Order: sequence, then structure tokens, then C-alpha cells
Amino acid sequence: MKRTTLLIILTGLFILPELSSAQAVSRFPKPDFQTDYVQPEMVNPQPRPAAMEIMDIIALIGAMSLASWFVLKDRSRRRVFILMVASLVYFGFIRRGCICSVGSVQNIAYAFFNSSYLIPLTALAFFAVPLLFTLFFGRTFCAAVCPLGAVQDLVILKPVKVPGWLNHILSLLPYFYLGLAVLFATTGAGFIICQYDPFVGFFRFGAGFNLVLLGVFMLILGTVVARPYCRFLCPYGVLLRWMSRLSRRHVTITPDECNNCRLCEASCPFDAIDPADEGQKPEQRQRETGRLAMLLILLPLLMFAGGWSVSRLHKPLARYHFTVSLADEVRRQQQGLIPASSDKLDAFRSAGTTAEALFAEEAAVIGRFRTGSWLLGVFFGLVIGVKLIRLTIRRRREFYTIDRGGCLSCARCVSYCPYELVRLGIITPEEIITHERKHPQ
Repeated sequence: MKRTTLLIILTGLFILPELSSAQAVSRFPKPDFQTDYVQPEMVNPQPRPAAMEIMDIIALIGAMSLASWFVLKDRSRRRVFILMVASLVYFGFIRRGCICSVGSVQNIAYAFFNSSYLIPLTALAFFAVPLLFTLFFGRTFCAAVCPLGAVQDLVILKPVKVPGWLNHILSLLPYFYLGLAVLFATTGAGFIICQYDPFVGFFRFGAGFNLVLLGVFMLILGTVVARPYCRFLCPYGVLLRWMSRLSRRHVTITPDECNNCRLCEASCPFDAIDPADEGQKPEQRQRETGRLAMLLILLPLLMFAGGWSVSRLHKPLARYHFTVSLADEVRRQQQGLIPASSDKLDAFRSAGTTAEALFAEEAAVIGRFRTGSWLLGVFFGLVIGVKLIRLTIRRRREFYTIDRGGCLSCARCVSYCPYELVRLGIITPEEIITHERKHPQ
């Protein structure tokens, strides 16, 4: 079973880029420029009524408040599940997955570098509110409010543990996805998170075939690998992970004490429970200190190497920008490499823009990609270096504890703790030993 799951994961890593690139093709038929059709004046769609936007924000804050209460106070998986389904219905199917906290990262990035863009109030709220709640209460947004997480949670059937080495490698993907999304948004190349959302086809009952196929694959994979998108792709999850590690309060496995009964060990489908660990022996700590010192010295080199490596890709990345793509087509047409007429070229000529002006704009866009790719590579190097440092440091843990960054606050583990059953009055303290015998390790 583990080998089958590993094969499914690795297969997905190979087909995801193909599905994504194929989905980038236009979903609509190309216009016919040889008819008498007159293109209407372009108008912006009317914004959603302010009252409806306020209602969405109120619904988000209300759902976040309930989720935090159910996780931290009630410690009830049942209530969390009911709220999760309600959030899926409203934020997913009624609101059709928009506005989405995951995609709002791009709105924030674009607004930060483009002063002419007025960010919508809902986008700002859906970006900030879950982060603020996470900073105080942990990732309760992931537990019961995010529709992307909810649709995956419903299909978890028989989750298996992802091998540790593969889990560490896959956990780097969200950082890379976040970096690329910010680069594309800030340079005006597009909002790739929204463009390649694997579940938008379910929420809107319509999408390209490849995007639907991607969503189906993610759900099938989710039956054995719990919430694969949330754990190994979600770019917003990177920010939530950071906030959760700093959270003032966080869900705990046991309400008061832990006796290391290990009953909770298999309860978490997200591998977010760390077992008790005696820590390093003195001689091991010396080796650990030496490796840590070496990694700290290598960290700036990793950042520079990452920046230099990714900066070599700034031109291929820039081709995803419409201006660069158009300029390349105009240049090739001037050189006689392609026919003199195409949809892009005809539209460009009708706009009255000169080729020189287009090439100047292309150079400016490529310059932004050159700078952005350097920063992106430095970020990648930093992420890899910090990951290696974290793997080097071994902390002593007396009891089974939750990994605050990886925990999705789903409250599954609390019902496995015998002390929780005592708190609820289901068993007496004297029955704890009997309970442990009925649920062997």
C-alpha cells in the first residue's frame, strides 16, 4: 500500500505541470477577423454590491470565530466537521470559490507593487482575517472554513503515512509555488493560483477538461494522502504555517497531561503529531553543533546560488507575460519566421502601437523579471537552508505534542486521548488503563 501511494504521488508530480501548461490555452474560440463583426467597447464588470461584500466578510469572521471556539473550547471534532461542510456549501458552491483566501495572496502582492490598483475590501479581508485568527488560535481556518481544504477532507478514506524523506521534499513545494505566484502577480504576468486552482471546476460546475482532470486526480489522491493540496501545494498555507508557529493558543492533544499512551499517534492523517523524544546524547550534540555551524556558514552561499540559478531563467519566465509574448511574435514576423498575419498581430496593428514602443515595454518587463527572479532564487535558497537547519536540530520532547506549523487544527486527535474522555465524563480516571487496553498501540 505504501509503495502504491508513493507511486501515485510521484506520478502526480510529473503530470501536474503537463496539465497546468495545457490548461493555459484559451478556453474560448478565436475570433474571426475576416467578418463584418465590430468589437464592442471593453467595459469592466460591475463590482459586487457593497452589502454582499460586507456579508461575505461577516460570514468569514463568524465562521472563523466558531471554528476557533469548537477547536479550543469545545474540543469537538463533530462540530468542526459540521462547520466545515457549511463553509464548503457557502464559500465553495454558493460563492463559487471566490473570493478565495488562497488566491488573495496575488491581490496583495499586485497591490503592493502597483499603486494604481485599488485592492477590493473582500480580498484584503479574506487575506488578513485568517492570518490574524491563526496568530491567536492556530490554523482553525484550515480546519473548518477553507472550502479547498473541506472538499479534500470529505474524501479521506484510508490515509497512509507519507515517508519522511518524501514528506520533507514535498513540503518545499508550497514555498516555490508561493514565490512564483508573487513573481507573476507583481510583474503583471497573471494570477497563476486562480488560473490553476484544481477545485474551481467543482465549485463553478464548469472548467476546462484538463483542470477538471487535475481536480479529480487530487481528490483520488486525497483518499490515501490526506489533503495533498493543503500540505504540499497551497501557497497560502505557507503564511498560515508561519502564523501558527507563533500562535498564542493552539489545540492540544490532551486537555491537561500526557502519559505517552500513544493512542493519538495514528489519529492524525496529516503526520502532525511528534512523538516523545529523549533528545541527543552529549556526543551526538557535539556533531549536531558542528553540522549546524556549517549550515549557518553555507546559508548565504545557498541564497546566492539560488538567486544566480533562478536569475538565469528570467527570460523564459518573462515569456509568460503577454507583452513579452507579443513582442517575440512581432519580432519573428519581422524576420520572416512566421506568417505576417495572426490573431495577435492583427490585434496589435489595430491598436496603433509601434513595434519600437512594444520592444521598449518588453525590455522593461524583462528587467522586472530579472530583478524578481534574483529575489525569488534568494528566497528559494533561504527556504532550503532553513529546512536543512531545522532537520539538523533535534529537540527534546517529554510527551507527544502537536507540530504547530503542520497541524490543521482538525480536532481528530482529541477524542483519542483518555484524559479527554475523563474531562467529558465518558470514563473515570480509574478506567484509563482499561481504555488503553481496548485501544492497543
